[in-house]
Amino acid sequence: MGWQSSVLRDERVVFTGIGFVTTSLIIFAMNTWLTRWRDETIVTPNPPKTQYITQQTEDSLELKTLDTLLGHYNYAIKETAAKIICDRAANDPGLLETLLWGITRPGYDERVKNLRALAVICVPRVLPMLHTWKAYSAIVRCLELSLDPEQEVLENDGWDDYPLRDITEKMCFIFLEQLVDHYGPEMLIRSKFVERWLSRQNWGRTEEDRQRNFHNYMLYRDNKMKRLADAVRKTGSGRSVLVRCGLMSQEGADDFAAEQADNLNLMDTSGERYNLLLSINMGRTPRAQETSAEEQRIRHRNREAIVVNDGTRPIGRDDIIHRDTEWRVLGEPGQS
Repeated sequence: MGWQSSVLRDERVVFTGIGFVTTSLIIFAMNTWLTRWRDETIVTPNPPKTQYITQQTEDSLELKTLDTLLGHYNYAIKETAAKIICDRAANDPGLLETLLWGITRPGYDERVKNLRALAVICVPRVLPMLHTWKAYSAIVRCLELSLDPEQEVLENDGWDDYPLRDITEKMCFIFLEQLVDHYGPEMLIRSKFVERWLSRQNWGRTEEDRQRNFHNYMLYRDNKMKRLADAVRKTGSGRSVLVRCGLMSQEGADDFAAEQADNLNLMDTSGERYNLLLSINMGRTPRAQETSAEEQRIRHRNREAIVVNDGTRPIGRDDIIHRDTEWRVLGEPGQS
């Protein structure tokens, strides 16, 4: 203990301890003060407020301003500017006519550019504006300009060429399919879709080959081109045009019309008629349906039967007791 007492009485040790404690207190105080000062100087940003653009504000934006907003780094601003431009274009009949005129130009790049612009503004409420003679004629003309003179014969039943078709044809199919789904194929037929484009596909050289390949295409394909041609084929005027263009024979058109009529009649028949046809096809005599609760009770009673067998032999007809008007054994002579 002697050396410990001497160390504690040493002034150097005492001053060193006091200095260490003082330094620790100063560091702790500074750290506390700086932390408090940091927390007080933090500026909390206010949450963004939802802002709406009124119709008056949209109308006041000039084209130069919208063009600048389209190049903005903020995606939300670019999207809003694009929606404003599309909304203006959809309400401008003159612009729609300009785009329809553009898709009929011989230049491929110009047609693609106008088709893409038309696809951007073609929202459901713009679709009625395309249901015009001018729009159908322009789209069919665009298809006519997209014909491939080196197209292979459409005779391979196991291969669908639609994914390899030109983008202009695919975009025209999109417009026409929407129009046909909403308004029917009559305007499409009147715009000479069959004469100007469908019949000019490479269906084969001879008339027989063309009719066979067209029939197989309608049978084995499932794409937009097939659906448009099928919509045309389901109308009387459409079948007449197909016969005139050599894609269907008159006999084939008549058979298809009869098949369509049979399908419609079958869909319109009641359950009783369907049961009658089903019974005839199965070789059974159709049974009249019960018309009263008493008849149903009698039929249920006649179906009742009792099987009596002690398990020592196979079940036979003599073991079945059937009830007609009264209990009887099926195996008795003179009874069925």
